[in-house]
Amino acid sequence: MFGNLSHLALQQYWYVIVSLLGSILVFLFFVQGGQTFIFRIGKSEVERTIIVNALGRKWEFTFTTLVVFGGAFFASFPLFYATSFGGAYWVWMAILFAFVIQAVSYEFRSKASNFLGSRTYEWFLFINGLLGTFLVGVAVATFFSGSQFSLNEMNNVSWATQARGLEAALSLFNLSLGFTVFFLARVLGLLYFMNTIDNENIISRTRKQLLYNAIPFVAFFLLFATWLMLREGFAVNPETGEIFMEPYKYLHNLLAMPAVLVILLAGVLAVLGGIALSIVKGSSHGIWLTGPGTVLVVFSLFMLAGFNHTAFYPSAHDLQSSLTIQNASSSHYTLVAMSWVSLFVPLVFAYIIVAWRALNRKKITEKEMEEEPHVY
Repeated sequence: MFGNLSHLALQQYWYVIVSLLGSILVFLFFVQGGQTFIFRIGKSEVERTIIVNALGRKWEFTFTTLVVFGGAFFASFPLFYATSFGGAYWVWMAILFAFVIQAVSYEFRSKASNFLGSRTYEWFLFINGLLGTFLVGVAVATFFSGSQFSLNEMNNVSWATQARGLEAALSLFNLSLGFTVFFLARVLGLLYFMNTIDNENIISRTRKQLLYNAIPFVAFFLLFATWLMLREGFAVNPETGEIFMEPYKYLHNLLAMPAVLVILLAGVLAVLGGIALSIVKGSSHGIWLTGPGTVLVVFSLFMLAGFNHTAFYPSAHDLQSSLTIQNASSSHYTLVAMSWVSLFVPLVFAYIIVAWRALNRKKITEKEMEEEPHVY
């Protein structure tokens, strides 16, 4: 089946899969967003324990999806992986550090031999929630604004600055997406609390914080989306492969792909609908609108970045070094072999759904924290 597909069809197939994994990852950032409220909402040791354990039951989903996303991107588009991680390694090292301290914190926060104290690991979780979401947003924004790299004939990467990727945080456009992802993660975290925790004090503070964080999220998203539609984009000449700047490129992409436009609008409506349902009606089910809506919106942005003859990882330093779906992918043989493995992806999603339902069979209470033998 896959062996009969053209190389371009396989490249597009894997770009879609990677984009879907990345979109699901952003939804799962509700764990990171929730961690930024450990001290704001958790006013006592018991309340902080409830919050940490509510998130602790899901943090491995985020971590696993991050690893799968990175592995799929590496196997299907190795030149992107080599260029980005080999050049912009300071920003990726910062992101990796943020996720490493998260894993350590959940494992050691409540250990009897924890000589650092639970408070230290709670701060580690806060740092992960802050840096992990913000830096990922800034890094993804470079898919539209470009990075400072160049490639030679042997595809060896050179970076134009000593900041090695951290310079992306000096761009206001990149910052707009960084703050969008940060506040989106916080909104998702709050919606998750409302759906998972049974504690009057925590839920009362959660509802108040939801409005405070939804407003900046919407503001930064509108800023980013408007800026994206009006800016120049990195277009590819389909006949020669030459990269050139095209005015309103991403607006043109959106109009040229009606299906992506529908996905984007549906996602935006779902995100806003879930937030409104939770604020106005006080519903605990808002995350089941905002979560899928997040996946749809992020997926549509990945489509705008890579399809319709667009460089998905452009170079602002050397245009012709920009990476496209065609010039950054693995061989036809490798993509065919990987495509057979991709048939197991639905089974992984099914496992996540079953595990999620089992863990969320009932809401977390203070009594459960006192009786539960394993507490994060």
